[in-house]
Amino acid sequence: MAATSHDSVKRRDGLSALVTRWPFLGQRRALVAYISVIVVIDLAAMVLTALAVPLGWHEPLVFLALMSCGAICIEATRRLGMPAGVSRDLLSAWWLPVALLLPPMYALLAPIVLQTLLQVRVRAAMLHRRVFSAAAIGLAGCVASLMFHWLAPRAWPLTQSDTTTTVLVAVLAAVVFVLINTTLIAIAAHTANPDGGWREVLWDRESVTLDVVESCLGVTVTVGCALHPLLLVLALPPVVLLQRSLLHAQLQAAARTDAKTGLLNAAAWQREADTEIVRARRTGETLALLIIDIDHFKRVNDAYGHLAGDQVLVNVAELLRSQLREYDLVGRFGGEEFVVLLPRTDLHEARRVAERLRHRIGRMSVPADEAIITVTVSAGVALMAVHGDDLIELLAAADLALYRAKELGRNRVCLPVAPPRLPDDTAG
Repeated sequence: MAATSHDSVKRRDGLSALVTRWPFLGQRRALVAYISVIVVIDLAAMVLTALAVPLGWHEPLVFLALMSCGAICIEATRRLGMPAGVSRDLLSAWWLPVALLLPPMYALLAPIVLQTLLQVRVRAAMLHRRVFSAAAIGLAGCVASLMFHWLAPRAWPLTQSDTTTTVLVAVLAAVVFVLINTTLIAIAAHTANPDGGWREVLWDRESVTLDVVESCLGVTVTVGCALHPLLLVLALPPVVLLQRSLLHAQLQAAARTDAKTGLLNAAAWQREADTEIVRARRTGETLALLIIDIDHFKRVNDAYGHLAGDQVLVNVAELLRSQLREYDLVGRFGGEEFVVLLPRTDLHEARRVAERLRHRIGRMSVPADEAIITVTVSAGVALMAVHGDDLIELLAAADLALYRAKELGRNRVCLPVAPPRLPDDTAG
């Protein structure tokens, strides 16, 4: 009877572990299923479009010329490296002309060639990401190619009579390419992280600007190549220069951010905070500073491992970003400690913000292998001109307030305690 009871407890514990792991396992399985479907559709499209490819020497030569330009562009920027995570490039300048000038099968092949070169020559990313990127770009290019050749079946080479129509159709096809590619990638990102909003993966001012630049560049290269393939020699240097500039800007941005959380790193945050404090002092506006520390974070690492601890840091960082204004400065100060600078914020508002963040983080849950991790935070608040006049004084005051919050039992927000006034030695 005791053995039966023990087995029953074990079954209940196993079921409980399965239930707690289900959100994480469900997301992972959904992402794998989605990527698999996209790749299968891409392969099927290759087979179907290959049957309709006309025999000849012109199309393979144009494809080879465009892929060679893409390879030269990659090689010319290879030594700069590539920032970790999601990065942008200008390779659409080469595979968009493939989609518009050649049959759809070539649009499916082009991203495979260039993504393979990126994987081998620049940075070895996770293989499934490369495969999915190639499939998503290929399907977007295939649809754009089918639409363009349907609307302008005999548009190339350009002639005086159809130039305007052809270019307008090319622009429309470029827009369709960007929309489909962005949508496919956004669905994957949302499947991997359902808690993130669609706006975060679909709408971003910088991403939209880069999409417009890539589309304009791709259409321009397409028109030049349609006039004469030798014009690619003139298009290559400016594309390489723009690619280097874009990568340099992304690498500079990566140097400012914490690799684990994506927030500003300590050095970058201090530089920007100093600038904001000088501005606030000049204009007379209020400004507050928060130091937020995850309570007992070492226990999380000891109990669930450092990978789970890293995921807690990432989730806290995402929550901080989502709950603060665009111009608030958020950074990781080291370990499990975060700093927030709140321009144009008085003491009452700063404390309200800190309490809201504490409450939201306390409700956050992070799936681990056999459990759901929850954490609490303690926070210290300091106000400029009340607790300090420069960054060092504000950080010291907020740190004292944080220490007080921990002494009082953690999971709370505290203000600095005003130091007692020293007796006047000159008094009689």
